[in-house]
Formats: sequence, C-alpha cells, structure tokens
Amino acid sequence: MEKEVPDQLSTLGHPQRLAVFRLLMRRYPDRVPAGELATTLGIKPSTMSTYLSALTREHLVEQQRSGTSLLYSINITAVQRLFGYLFSECCRGRPDVCLPLSTGTPPMTDRKYNVLFICVGNSARSIFAESILRKSAGDRFNAFSAGTRPGTQLNPFAVQVLKDKGHDISVLRSKDVTEFSGSNAPHFDFVFTVCDQAANEECPAWEGQPVTGHWGMPDPVKAEGTDAQKALAFQHAYGALKHRIDLFTALHPDSLSRAAIQQAVDDIGRTKPEALA
Repeated sequence: MEKEVPDQLSTLGHPQRLAVFRLLMRRYPDRVPAGELATTLGIKPSTMSTYLSALTREHLVEQQRSGTSLLYSINITAVQRLFGYLFSECCRGRPDVCLPLSTGTPPMTDRKYNVLFICVGNSARSIFAESILRKSAGDRFNAFSAGTRPGTQLNPFAVQVLKDKGHDISVLRSKDVTEFSGSNAPHFDFVFTVCDQAANEECPAWEGQPVTGHWGMPDPVKAEGTDAQKALAFQHAYGALKHRIDLFTALHPDSLSRAAIQQAVDDIGRTKPEALA
C-alpha cells in the first residue's frame, strides 16, 4: 500500500486522467465504452486509451470486454482502500482536519426524506420517477425532479402514461436543476440520475452529502416507429423505473447505516432496465 498510493495519486494528478476518473465515479456502477468517455470529455480516442491504460494499471479502473467493445468502470474496492488509507494514515481519522468544508454526514433518521431525480430534459424519465415515488410512498418521501437542459413542456407520451396510471399531472412541470441549488432549495437526502447523459454532466455540489445513485436507462423520447411503438417505449421506461423505486421504497433508511444504504442504491442501479420493464 505504501508504494501503491503514491503511484495512484500521481496518476490522478494529471487533469485529464482525473476528469476521466471523476466521470466514471459519477457513472458508477455503470460500465462505460471508451468511445463515450472520449466523446463526453472531448479527448481524442488514442489519448483516451492511454489515460484508461494508466488508470487500469494502477487498479483505479477496471476493464471488461463486451463483444468488440471495451467497457470501463471504477474499481470501487481499490478506490475505497485508497481513500481509507489517506483518511486513517494521513489524516489520522480526523474529519475536522481533512474535511474542513464538510459539515459531516448526519445520520438517517425516521423522518420524511427529500429525493431528487435528474435527467437532461426533465420531460419523461425523471418525471416518471417523481410521480411514481410521490404516489407510492408520498408519506415517507418528498419527490422532486429536474433537468440539466429542460424543455418547456412535458413529453405528451409521458403525460398520457401518467394519466393512464392514475397520477396527478397538475403538479408536474419541467424544471432546471439549478432551481434546487439555491439557499432556499430543499435539503436532499437522495439524488439520482436516471439517464447517462445527465450523469456525464457536472451537476451542482449538493449540500449535506446526500446519498447519490445512477439509475441510467434508455431514453423513450428517442424511440422510433409508429405512435403505438413509441407509446410502448414509454410504458417500458415507466415499468423499469417503478420496479427500481419499489426496491428503493422497501428500504428503511432509519435502520440502515449510510454505507448499507449506498450499497443498496448501487445494487438497484446495476439491474438492467430491459429486465425490469
């Protein structure tokens, strides 16, 4: 560990390698194609390959082949070991020294929790998630949604699905994520991204260190074909999100450690959307 840590920190000391690492952390537990990483960060594919090789060599990133593609994800065990070493050996376990800008993580208590769902347009997937959570567990959770680049109206196919499922659509509108980052914004206990593109983007730093998760799934807005085929894509998206939210609401945050809650949230995100619909 004494030798491994300096090498890992040296690798992360390069700005663009650090950017790759941060993006994969936002997408965790996803496995992301090298091409998508290169496109998102504006890095040449050959240069991205060099950066990923360096991160993989230092065990910060894992590589997996899927057909002809190479997929990359965070090696969470190695990353936890690195940060654990820094905290215990360098900071001597003192949050007042090593985390001067943090107020610490308040324990989960038996109360009503605030949950924010984020996608790009805030017209379908995040709206579905907000509506499902509000209807299924509104007594335990306050549900919100927002977009990194929201449109001016909700997708009509999404609205029809919600009407058919008996949701109250009068409370819904497209909102920009910055609406929830001001001093008067709610304190969030959970923040979820439900599309890969939103997870790839930089979002506001959330006060109070909420539990975060990435539950990426295909965008039904991009479905092609007849209106019936498009409507089916929205039905599948709704079903997949409902299953994930049912798993989430089955948790009892007040009786679990933060680490256990985060693990459960990550496990829900690992479930393939097509298996949920």
